[in-house]
Amino acid sequence: MLVCGYEINQERRLKMEKGYIQVYTGNGKGKTTAALGLSLRAVCSGKKVFFGQFVKGMKYSELEAVKYLPNFHMEQFGTSFFIVEKPTKADKKVAKEGLKIVEESLTSGEYDVVVLDEINIAIFYELFTAEEVIEVIDKRCPKVEVILTGRYACEQIIEKADLVTEMKEIKHYYSKGIQARVGIEN
Repeated sequence: MLVCGYEINQERRLKMEKGYIQVYTGNGKGKTTAALGLSLRAVCSGKKVFFGQFVKGMKYSELEAVKYLPNFHMEQFGTSFFIVEKPTKADKKVAKEGLKIVEESLTSGEYDVVVLDEINIAIFYELFTAEEVIEVIDKRCPKVEVILTGRYACEQIIEKADLVTEMKEIKHYYSKGIQARVGIEN
């Protein structure tokens, strides 16, 4: 099988016996980027990835990845603007619909890796509860690796996770007025 330009020997390829739950949280840059990097690695080893972006409905460069990566599927579950104060009914509706799609992705057996990008922010803004998210994750096929990203990971999500990484901002050029750059932050 040819994947990402490399021949993958099916016998040599490691099968995941058990999928784990990973959380990337914190105020530092790189949570979505880490999830995208893991997704790239997974696709290049012959795995199938579903990448669901909660709260995001804007155009980001990573949306183009589906054109270049076989076995990579991405959907957004947000409106065209990021929540600043209180979420609207539309924000909640789109997020809840997204959670149903994620549940299908986790239980279908079609995907090896499922990313819930910015799910922690969606919980923080009360688009749904941590309990609802955990209930969906608990239904997954046992071999599915699950990645949850976003600031403000709540205690229930951290407790459920097998791996938690906190991105800590030490220094960032945003403080000098540098806006998000296409291909780097956007």
